[in-house]
Amino acid sequence: MSSRSSIQNIFKLSIPIFFANLVIPFVAIVDTGLMGNLDNASYLVATSIAASVFSILFGSFGFLRSGTVGMVAQADGSNDYQEVVNIFLRNIAFVIIISLLLILLQSYIFQISLSVFELSSDTKRYFKDYFNLRIYSTFGELTIFVITGLFIGLQKTKTSSIIVGFYSIANIIFSLVFVLYFNLNVFGVALGTLVASILTTIIFLFYTFYALSKITKLEFSTNKIFDPKKVKTIFNINLNIFIRSLLLAFAFLYFTYLGNSISEETVAANTILLNFIMLSAYVLDAYAFSTEGIVGYSIGSKNRQLLNDVIKNSFILSTATGLIICIIFFFTKNYYIFTMTDLPNIREISFSYSYWIIIIPFAASFCFQFDGIFVGASQTTELRNAMIVSVAIYIVVSFFLIASFGNTGLWMSLCLFFIARALTLFVYMPRIYARIQK
Repeated sequence: MSSRSSIQNIFKLSIPIFFANLVIPFVAIVDTGLMGNLDNASYLVATSIAASVFSILFGSFGFLRSGTVGMVAQADGSNDYQEVVNIFLRNIAFVIIISLLLILLQSYIFQISLSVFELSSDTKRYFKDYFNLRIYSTFGELTIFVITGLFIGLQKTKTSSIIVGFYSIANIIFSLVFVLYFNLNVFGVALGTLVASILTTIIFLFYTFYALSKITKLEFSTNKIFDPKKVKTIFNINLNIFIRSLLLAFAFLYFTYLGNSISEETVAANTILLNFIMLSAYVLDAYAFSTEGIVGYSIGSKNRQLLNDVIKNSFILSTATGLIICIIFFFTKNYYIFTMTDLPNIREISFSYSYWIIIIPFAASFCFQFDGIFVGASQTTELRNAMIVSVAIYIVVSFFLIASFGNTGLWMSLCLFFIARALTLFVYMPRIYARIQK
């Protein structure tokens, strides 16, 4: 196991996650391209804002993946495979409860979403079309979180990558068919996501139970699965990550909201550029994801040297890759903007602020890696507190920077948000080392 901490092996472990993650932002890129090349900017604006709403909604439940990874990895390090099964089933139970609540409360969520943004009548209509369908993908999308978290925790990154890749590619294909062939526009984009999530969930739930049966005997004991002590532990871990994920999703929704307060053309242009940032985030997250499993294993097996090595080497890989991404974006950004939209005003705004997509990937690489370390260690209180401080800084600085520099100030605020996330987590690093005595 100690060999997994080398740069070469972390990189090998990250390769399948890298390719799977690379596909995820292409879903948003394809959706943006499909809507951005229609004759009405309202299609693009409605899809951009609706996607942001569901990002904060589903992103708030990111604990279903993150919490699963840390707990499964530590159970794996302790060779407690029946607990691995119980952790998986507990989180599936959480998914069922959350899905029912969101569907029951959908009208309230919709009204709250509309109250946040000032939208034209066309944009409101397209937003409603998207929302009313996408909300029913809740169970599928959240279940995918749990399944991928399970396999990352077990360090079966190829399997988790196949799941994510299958879902993303299916999403792209169905969206292309529904929009280009059936001419369903915004409704087609949402329908593509719904069908892809259902298909992926059905296939890989069956596979997951098959894979678990290979490592341990499947015993479904309600007393063990819903053990009050275990449920309390998982609830506390998940609650902290929920708050952290909610704040992170809010930060991006706030970015969209502030762009919308400038103009609808600005929010559309910012969305095109933000897809670049999300692309870099998913690439860099490959190292964070592979690190999560090893960090959790090192803590579960009390291996301090393994923990030291994986932290050091994963940061080397992450920062180096961040620099490479910045260079690639420098040479490709203009081609990308031309592809994403043929609307002159949106193109012009996108070009004006495109230099930020060259700066941010490197600046953000540090916080992504810190996230992976703390998730693997299940140090969720620290993740929550660091995000609270970072979002507070982000809101305060955005107020002053936007007033002085407009959209430039908005992008500057986002960059400072990523830096604050890294610095606040760095302060908490000694708590992770304290878990393993010399």
